Formats: sequence, structure tokens, C-alpha cells
Amino acid sequence: MSTEHRLTHVGLCVTDIERSTEFYCSALGFIKIGEMHVDDEASARLLDVEDLVLDLVYLERDGFRLELLAYPTRGTTTDGAPRPMNALGFTHLSFRVDDADALAAAVVEHGGELLPDRTVEFGGGNRGLMLTDPDGNLLELIERIRRN
Repeated sequence: MSTEHRLTHVGLCVTDIERSTEFYCSALGFIKIGEMHVDDEASARLLDVEDLVLDLVYLERDGFRLELLAYPTRGTTTDGAPRPMNALGFTHLSFRVDDADALAAAVVEHGGELLPDRTVEFGGGNRGLMLTDPDGNLLELIERIRRN
């Protein structure tokens, strides 16, 4: 693998940058590592958004960097309903957890939503839960049972 290329982040469009920053930091343990305001023509052309005004926040957890993008003057283009898992593109963020119920409670307390009809127990006792962030982006929690 060439050292000339490296993955830097995954971008996530949100409606309210402050709310989402608070959600991802407080509920899911991310740390804010930077922010930017972008409104130049080169960025507008790169992102293919006319009259671009963009606020960015960079979050990090477990060596993974998440870029939150908010368009204060253009808004977002969808209704915020969870995406179907078979839709093209990125579908969800997944977390392996020790206590899915505790983390699910924190997600709901900070503005997310539990999708109770999508809570399952796998063979062997592991559990999977689906939730959303405040904008309807899917979050998957996988709880592994501890074996002695």
C-alpha cells in the first residue's frame, strides 16, 4: 500500500451543526478536534453546491474521523427519514458495545431515536440494535455477550 494515500474522514450531512456536535460527543464519545467555515467558489465547485456556505466540524473516536457538514443557507435535501439499508451509498455507523441498553438510553436522551422493531438477538446471544441520530442517520449497536 502506498504511503502517498490515506483515508482522512467520512462526511455526514446534518441539519444543525451544534446539535449534532453535542449529540456525537455526549452520546457516543467523540471528541471535537476542529472546525471550519467554507464559502469559496473552489469548494462550491468541488462539492457541487451553488452559493455554498458550509460549516464543518471534525470529530474523532477510536482513530476514526467523522466530518459533520451543515449548510446553513441551503439546508439539506431529504426529509431525515432513515435510509433503506439497500440504498446505494454509505448506510450507517456501527459500534461494538458492552452495554447496548445504556448506550441506547444515552442516544435517546441526546435526541436520537431507538428503532425497537429492529432490535434483534443473534444466534449465540449477541444483540443488535438500530437507532438514529437527531437527523435520522442510522446507528448500529452490536452487543457481544461475555463468556466466562
